[in-house]
Amino acid sequence: MPVTSGQIISRGLTNRCPNCGSRTLFAKWFTANERCPACGMVFERPNDGFFLGAAVINYTVTCVLMLVPVVVLVFMQRIDVLPAVVFAVVWCLAFPALFHHCARSLWLMTYYLVFPRQLPANEQ
Repeated sequence: MPVTSGQIISRGLTNRCPNCGSRTLFAKWFTANERCPACGMVFERPNDGFFLGAAVINYTVTCVLMLVPVVVLVFMQRIDVLPAVVFAVVWCLAFPALFHHCARSLWLMTYYLVFPRQLPANEQ
C-alpha cells in the first residue's frame, strides 16, 4: 500500500520510519539505526552526505530560536549583554543535542515529501 504525503508528514513529526511508521529510527540517543528493523528500509547512506540536511535544519532552528529572542531582549534593554551571551552559549551547546532526533526525522520527512517514489512502499 503506498505511503501518502500526509503519512510522511505525520511520521516525520513523530520520529517514525517514513516507510512503515514504526518507531525504529534510533537505537540509542545518538545512535541511529542503519535500517528499519521492522521493514528493512535503509536510513543511513554512507559517503554521500545525505544527513547534511538534518545538520542544516538543526543549525537553523538553533539559531532562530536563540537569536531572535536574545537580540530583541538586548535591543529592548530588558537584559544586559553579558547574560545574553552566556544564555546564547549554553543554548548553542545544549539545544542541538536535544533536537538531534527531531532534525534527522524532519530531514527524512522533507526528503521523502520531495521524492516519495524512493520509499520502498511507493516504488511500484
